[in-house]
Amino acid sequence: MLLKNGASCVGKTVMDELAYGITGENLHYGTPVNPELPSLVPGGSSSGSAVAVAAELVDFALGTDTIGGVRIPASFCDVLGFRPSHGIISSIGVLTNSQCLDTIGWLARDPSVLHRVGHILLQASPVGLKRMRRFIFADDCFQFLKVPKHKTMHVISKATETLSGYQTPKHMNISQYIASNVPSLKEFHEPSTKLQQGMTTLKALSTVMILLQRYEFKTNHEEWINTVKPRIGLDISTRVLAAVGSTHENVKSLYKFRMELRAALNSLLKDDGILVIPTTTDFPFNRNSKKKMPLELEDRLYALLSIAGMSGCCQVTVPLGKHDGLPISVSFISSHGADKFLLDTVLDIYSSLQEQISIASNSVPTPDTNGDMELSELLKEKGNAAFKGRQWNKAVNFYSEAIKINGTNATYYCNRAAAYLELGCFQQAEADCSQAILLDKKNVKAYLRRGTAREMLLCYKEAAQDFKHALVLEPQNKAALAAEKRLRKLTG
Repeated sequence: MLLKNGASCVGKTVMDELAYGITGENLHYGTPVNPELPSLVPGGSSSGSAVAVAAELVDFALGTDTIGGVRIPASFCDVLGFRPSHGIISSIGVLTNSQCLDTIGWLARDPSVLHRVGHILLQASPVGLKRMRRFIFADDCFQFLKVPKHKTMHVISKATETLSGYQTPKHMNISQYIASNVPSLKEFHEPSTKLQQGMTTLKALSTVMILLQRYEFKTNHEEWINTVKPRIGLDISTRVLAAVGSTHENVKSLYKFRMELRAALNSLLKDDGILVIPTTTDFPFNRNSKKKMPLELEDRLYALLSIAGMSGCCQVTVPLGKHDGLPISVSFISSHGADKFLLDTVLDIYSSLQEQISIASNSVPTPDTNGDMELSELLKEKGNAAFKGRQWNKAVNFYSEAIKINGTNATYYCNRAAAYLELGCFQQAEADCSQAILLDKKNVKAYLRRGTAREMLLCYKEAAQDFKHALVLEPQNKAALAAEKRLRKLTG
C-alpha cells in the first residue's frame, strides 16, 4: 500500500531477536547506534527503524509493537512513533510474537509524514468530522518521570490554550479508575504488600500483559524453540525460556481482563478523549552492558506500556525536547478505533508544542522566599489539623504556604511529604523528603517517608537504603525493620 502511494523501500532494519526485547540489541547483527546518545541503547524491539529515522536516513520506517517495540525506541531516539489500535491494520506476513498484543507501527520525525503514512495504512478518508478534544493527564503515571512538570504537562496545557477546539485539560488517577472499572484485575494483585492500590494496579496490569505474551509465544513457537534450539542473546533467551517454561491455569482470565480494560478505557475516552502519560521512565543503560536491566526499571516501564498494550487502544509517542541532555517524550492514548483522530491531533498541536518546548527549555522555576517565622508555624499547625482530619489536599496547601514563608524548616517538607503519600503523589513526597534530609540529616521520619515513596515508585534499592538510614538513627524502629525485611525479599 505504501509503495503504491509513492514510498520507496530503502532496506530492512535490525531488531531484537524474535521481537522479544526492549533494548534493541542483537547478537547476530549488532546493535544500531542511537543517534541522540551513541553510548546508550536505542530501545527495541524495532531499534533499527527508530535509528534510521532519527539519523535522517529515511523519512519514516515500519516496525512492530507488541509490548513497546515502536514506542520505546521512539522515546529513546527522540522521534514520533505510532502504535495503532490492535487489529486495525492487517498483520498478514508478520511472524507472530503474541497475536493479542502484536501491532504494525511506524516512526517519523515529521508529524505530516506520520499522518500521511497513517492515512494510507488505515485507509482513512482525507476529511474527517471536526471534534472537540479532551486531554486527560494521568497524574499517578507522571510520578514515575523524574522530569519537571513545566517541561511535560505544562507544555501540553499551554499548547492547547493557543488552539481552538480544545477543552481545559483534566487530571485523574488512572490506576484508581482501572481498579474500579476492571473487576478481573483483582485476581492478579500481588498478596501481602503494603504498596498503595495505585501502584499494585499498574503492577498487576503489566503482570497480565507479560503472562499473555508468554502464553501466546509459547503456543506459537515452543515446538520450534525445542527442536531448533536457536542461538540467541542472553537477555532474549531468558525471556524465551521463561515463556516456554511457563504454565497457564488462568488463561481465560487474561482474555477477560483484556476485554474489560478496553471497555473501561473506551468508556473514559469516548471519541474525543486523549489520555496523556509518560512513554517511558528512566533512560536506559549503556549499550553492550553485561548487566541486566534493573527489575524496578522494567516494572515501571511495563506499567506505562501496558495501558495501551492490554487495552488495544492507539497510542502515539511525542518528543518534548530534552532534560539534562536526555530526550523527554510523552504519549497520547485514544480509544480503540480512534486512530485517525489521534493522528489529526498530533498534526494539529505539533507546532504549538514546539513553541512551548522552546519556552520551557529556557525557563527556570521560581525559588521560594523566606518570611515571618510565627506565621509559618501557624500554617504548619493548620496543616497538621487538616492532616488529622484526613483533608490531605488542604494539608498540602497549608504546608506549602509555610514553606514559602520559611523554606529552611525540615519539618514542613517532611509533613507535606506525609500528605503527598496519602494522596499517592509519590514523586513529590520523595522530593520533599530529600529536601528535609538536606536540612536535617537526623530526621528519621524523612528517611521513612522517602523510603515509602521510593518503594511505591519501584525503586527498591534506594528505598532499602533509606530504611537502613532510619535504623541507624533508631535501631528498634518497627516500621523500618518491617520495610527492610519486605524489600530484602523483593530485591533478592
